[in-house]
Amino acid sequence: MSVNWKAFVDQVSHYQSFILVSHIRPDCDALGSELGMAEVLRAIGKDVRIINAHRTPPALSFLDPAGKIDVLGDSVEAADVTADCIMILDTSAWAQLGDMGDVIRQSRADKMVLDHHVGEDDLGATMYKDYQAEATGQLVIQAADAFGVPITRTMAVPVFAAIATDTGWFRFPSVTPETYRTIARLLEAGVVPSEVYGDLYERDTIGRLKLRGLILSRTTAEMDGTLVYTHVNKEDFDACGAEASDTEDAINLTLSVRGTQAAVIFVGQLRGGFKLSFRSRCGMDCNEIARQFGGGGHKAAAGAFLEGTLGEVQERVLPVVREKLAQALGNVN
Repeated sequence: MSVNWKAFVDQVSHYQSFILVSHIRPDCDALGSELGMAEVLRAIGKDVRIINAHRTPPALSFLDPAGKIDVLGDSVEAADVTADCIMILDTSAWAQLGDMGDVIRQSRADKMVLDHHVGEDDLGATMYKDYQAEATGQLVIQAADAFGVPITRTMAVPVFAAIATDTGWFRFPSVTPETYRTIARLLEAGVVPSEVYGDLYERDTIGRLKLRGLILSRTTAEMDGTLVYTHVNKEDFDACGAEASDTEDAINLTLSVRGTQAAVIFVGQLRGGFKLSFRSRCGMDCNEIARQFGGGGHKAAAGAFLEGTLGEVQERVLPVVREKLAQALGNVN
């Protein structure tokens, strides 16, 4: 499924003011897509605000040095979220919108979605999706091309971070020749990859390092080492002096274990319950598993959320993962 860019351009042309929204616990693709799309829309004369339910993680604040992203309940209230159109980027699920979901439900604004995830809810929006796109950031560049907007450095840096991180720095099977053609254009616009990498991975806090160590120390292997899983309790963040966002990419570290084909991390949330993240490097479909628990994502990476204690959540989730992994590896009929 590819995006009908003519329809996208035609719809955007009907509106003057936009609010851009993405998912809770925003990552680089969420933030980079919002910031990049904001530049595209401003270049064609539109009024744009970015409003998220969760604040930008401190480790990703370099993407928004001017502080252009507002936070619901902090710098803006629900009553102030008014525009001709609300554009939702990098998610198609109500559960991923947090408190912004209630605002969107009540808003009379038209809604649009630009996303690359397979699963979707009925958001009352016109969907523009490409399941084959390696990142929503790639779709932002295609949108810029559809409008004839030149790629500037201000646009290129956050979009580069979006594509680089969503492809595991170009390691994942989602990478295509088109990925590298886009990256070349971003470099020509002024992106310096070493600077982005440094901002992302070489500015760790002591708290982040301690939390990573705790996560790795709790890693458990099963099924002859093909399945690994670990967890973080909500109390661990204060104990380590870490932020909730410091778990980002931690699950990928567990995949570095030889023979690992699938990984799960259970992350305790401050309001209770656990965020689930699934990863696969085999035929196991993470999106299929996540959707059983109200989440979604991609075949190789997906997430969900469940209420309950760690034990309760693991008792529900791990049997499903074991079954699906065994099927993917051909160990059962």
